[in-house]
Amino acid sequence: MQWQIEILLYIILIVAALSALGIRNLLAAVVILNIFSFMSASIMVSMGAIDVAFTEAVVGAGAVGVFNILAILRTSRKSLD
Repeated sequence: MQWQIEILLYIILIVAALSALGIRNLLAAVVILNIFSFMSASIMVSMGAIDVAFTEAVVGAGAVGVFNILAILRTSRKSLD
C-alpha cells in the first residue's frame, strides 16, 4: 500500500510542475508551486523524514509562497515598451 501512495504523490508532483511551467497567470503559478512544495513534503513524510518534510512545508509552501504572492501584488502590470 505504501508504494501506491508514493506513486500517486509523484504523479501529482509531476502534474503540478508541468502545469506551473505552462500557465501564464503568475498568481496561479505560485499557488501551483505551493502545491508542488506540499506534495514534496508529503513524499518526505512517506519516506520517514518528518523533520525535513516539516521544514519543506514551513519554508517552501509557507514563507516562499507568501513572499512570491507579495512580490506579485507589489509589482505593476505596465509594460516598459
